[in-house]
Amino acid sequence: MRILSLDLGQRRIGLAVGDTEARLATPAGAITRRGTAKDIPAVLKEAGRHHAEKVVVGVPYNMDGTVGPRASFSLAFCDALRNATDLPVEPWDERLSTVAAEQALGQSGRQPCRDRARLDSASAAVILQSYLDSQRPTQR
Repeated sequence: MRILSLDLGQRRIGLAVGDTEARLATPAGAITRRGTAKDIPAVLKEAGRHHAEKVVVGVPYNMDGTVGPRASFSLAFCDALRNATDLPVEPWDERLSTVAAEQALGQSGRQPCRDRARLDSASAAVILQSYLDSQRPTQR
């Protein structure tokens, strides 16, 4: 199953794609935010372009697991996306995904502070990789 992952930022939506067979997430660019009413069709266009069968949306819960303003926004975005498509939309805990993406980009020799769109896309890949890893059957 092909999956599109979203990292909802204030200025951009980071994108990543992957599938449950390969279990590998890949950054796929970013969409400039223009308000939810315009962002939803843009996300659905990307879902179609990548042949996604599911959308995973990162939700930045507080470190103690509670829902703060950013998490509330992400959950509301999930609801709006569900109302606009038949694709399954799944919220996913994204705590510290941006930190992990910054570290990964730093290790690859990139400076994430200079290319925020690349960081947003890398964060979406971290979110999706976490989701894909959680779907692996447990071994006994």
